[in-house]
Amino acid sequence: MTQIALARLREYGLLLRLNKPIGILLLLWPTLWGLWLAAEGTPPWPVLWVFVAGVVLMRSAGCAINDYADRDIDLHVERTRNRPLTSGRISSKEALLLAALLALIALLITLPLGWPVVLMSLPAAFLAGSYPFTKRFFPMPQAYLGVAFGFSIPMAYVAVQGSVPLAGWLIFAANVFWTIAYDTEYALVDKPDDLKLNIKTAAITLGRFDIVGILVCYAMCLLMWASVALLLNFKAVFWLAWAAAWCIVAYHFVLIRNRDRANCFKAFLHNNWIGAALFAGLVLQYL
Repeated sequence: MTQIALARLREYGLLLRLNKPIGILLLLWPTLWGLWLAAEGTPPWPVLWVFVAGVVLMRSAGCAINDYADRDIDLHVERTRNRPLTSGRISSKEALLLAALLALIALLITLPLGWPVVLMSLPAAFLAGSYPFTKRFFPMPQAYLGVAFGFSIPMAYVAVQGSVPLAGWLIFAANVFWTIAYDTEYALVDKPDDLKLNIKTAAITLGRFDIVGILVCYAMCLLMWASVALLLNFKAVFWLAWAAAWCIVAYHFVLIRNRDRANCFKAFLHNNWIGAALFAGLVLQYL
């Protein structure tokens, strides 16, 4: 393989954020929550493989669409102006074709799971593809992202059980609140640039109540988890993981309370541990 081809692949990897796995992890945790809850701790391996592969594929496709949608905006944002598409190292056509190819592969690998799951993957793909454009008009695009990132939860229930019970919808709602919380932390990093560009984010919509809003969303997420734990009579070991998640939220408050951009970004990245803690609680619950 020539040096030019290797350099091109490297640019594609940067476009798809394969060098920044936090997005994959934040999409993976709710997917695993749904699978473990639906299958009571023993999801079938073929189903697990399809969903994990789908997470990687759709997150990567979403990154390509996001950069296409924001190609003119990113040029004026300090953190994003050197991205491959914005800087011209990759064309808009390449980004769209790559996104379409990844989405098509994600659709094809769901075929063995049956038509109900395949049909649910269509609105999931629409949500992922349309999210980047909501920042132009929707005052809280983080909520839309939460729906997009959490759609794998009802899909997991349909794949395993054939329907979505109350617990599944509660976890779906919990994920929406969690996404609003962590993505608002992320939005605080770009807030000065977003204000200049008239971009809509929860950090701007909430104004001086941004920190309070983040904490309320974290609380709503964990309270919904508590309602599921009570509904399903979870053991004490899950509640220990739930308490650990609260401790992580407290640490995030320490990081973001002064709105320091570096610390807000650190808090955003640290959300991986909230997702991991709750998943660990599920694994231990079903052992």
